[in-house]
Amino acid sequence: MKPDFGRFIPKFRAYREAASGPFRSLFDFGKIWKQAVFLCTGVALTPLILMALIDYNVTRHAIESEILLRTSRLVSNERRTISFFLEERKFALEFVVHDNPYETLKDAARLAAILDNLRKALGGFSDLGVIDSSGIQVSYTGPYSLLGVDYRQQDWFRQVMEKGVYVSDVFLGLRNAPHFVIAVKHMLPNGDSFILRSSLDMERFQKILSQMELEPSGDAVIINRSGILQTPSRYFPDIFSRIPFSIPDFSQTTQVYQTSDAKGRIYVIGYAYIVDTPFILMVTKQKSELMKPWFRTLRHLVVFLAVSVVGILAVIIGVATYLVNHMYMADQKRVMTLHQVEYANKLASIGRLAAGVAHEINNPLAIINEKAGLIKDIFTFRSHYAGDAKLAGLIDGIIASVERCGAITRRLLGFARHMEVRIQNVNLGVIIQDVIGFLGKEAEYKSITVSVEIPEDVPEFESDRGKLQQIFLNLVNNAFAAMNDGGHLNIAVGVIHDKSVSVTVSDDGCGIADTDLKRVFEPFFTTKGRSGGTGLGLSITYGLVQELGGDIQVASTVGRGTRFTVTLPLARPPQGSREKKKGETDAGIAG
Repeated sequence: MKPDFGRFIPKFRAYREAASGPFRSLFDFGKIWKQAVFLCTGVALTPLILMALIDYNVTRHAIESEILLRTSRLVSNERRTISFFLEERKFALEFVVHDNPYETLKDAARLAAILDNLRKALGGFSDLGVIDSSGIQVSYTGPYSLLGVDYRQQDWFRQVMEKGVYVSDVFLGLRNAPHFVIAVKHMLPNGDSFILRSSLDMERFQKILSQMELEPSGDAVIINRSGILQTPSRYFPDIFSRIPFSIPDFSQTTQVYQTSDAKGRIYVIGYAYIVDTPFILMVTKQKSELMKPWFRTLRHLVVFLAVSVVGILAVIIGVATYLVNHMYMADQKRVMTLHQVEYANKLASIGRLAAGVAHEINNPLAIINEKAGLIKDIFTFRSHYAGDAKLAGLIDGIIASVERCGAITRRLLGFARHMEVRIQNVNLGVIIQDVIGFLGKEAEYKSITVSVEIPEDVPEFESDRGKLQQIFLNLVNNAFAAMNDGGHLNIAVGVIHDKSVSVTVSDDGCGIADTDLKRVFEPFFTTKGRSGGTGLGLSITYGLVQELGGDIQVASTVGRGTRFTVTLPLARPPQGSREKKKGETDAGIAG
């Protein structure tokens, strides 16, 4: 069995207003629904989305600023650590040259003792060498045979002689291991000078960098002012290779900026020039890794925003549908009421016309009846005519036809008089017979057999005769419309527990489909629209039965017929209960 999704579609979606005029847009419920949804959606979601965008930009800017500030603080702290490391060793060498005479430093044993003390106190020193002003190493202690080496042509020798202190780049040298040199110049009392030179291994230097608190994707390296790596890198393991970024501009303070590599990856780079050295401390971080916590939070916010938007849309659509649907139903009730008024006015007009016609016909009928009676009396007194059976038969035929016409006009007058609301004692059998008599010719024309079962114990009761006539007239008319020639109509009356009376009108016509059965009492619903049906007959019948305090039920089988059962109370219900019942009826019809 396929699910019925049609019940979720509001009724106004299928409604098409055929009216025209300046107020046609007031009845375009689909357009009203769209306008309400779009307006409420704009009012509700625009501030929410704007706040979300503003929060997104502000939060992202704050996170990026925090990343840059944290990187700057980290680089500044590490620069101070490295600067202190280098200054400490420069001061140690300066202390040695000031504390020991030149002749003492030329003693290899004394120089070895000083190297040993430096290693124990500070660490990192590989060797010590004393170089005279001519560039010749006059004393050396360390793992290599460098005594007597001439450094006169070396660039570092010229720089230390000019500046008084020198820190070299990292290089391999004779030991084929990365190291760098610190050299200090000392002036002798005689005006001459000498240089104390020491090589430092990279172990302590790299240990300082490894102790930095970096993210898993971060990297800290030392480069020289040509962009050559002086220490191993997490991303560029080959020392002495060139970094893929441009050499940062010189600055006395720590700087942080963003750049991208050849693959388009964005890096946050913090750097600081280490004063009086060729070194630049550089910290690199992948921005995508730094922003991951924020992206996780952003996903949660986006999910929350999406759920909020869906919830708001659901509420807006639900409320708009509810309100517009009620507007539609109220308009349908208005249209139904107008049609009922028009229908009642039409019936009243027909009743007045019928009454006028009946009165006009009664006058000549009375004259014909009077003249026919006079002729019959005259014929009776004259023996010549009194014995003429043919003439007497003709006179009797005229009188019988006049009486038949009188019965028809009286029935018309009866229907016309009962158009107005009036509560009186009614005999249900008489009302049903009047209706059958009024539609008798149509039954004869379609060869429909009509049977009426009315028990003798059905009591009279107070009700509105005109409404009862209209109820049964509508039901019988519907039955005639549903049957082909030669059909059968049965009307059965019964008393239920001496409290109510039931009237069952059943036919063997085409029947009503199950999908239409629950809608037969809705206004303007009809299955015979092409044959002139308005969809108001059963709706009005339902309302009339409810107004009389009764109930109407329908049962039908396609191809076998339909049965309507009207139940009416024998005692008039109180006025309040009738009004309540009428309110329930309107709600039922509207639903």
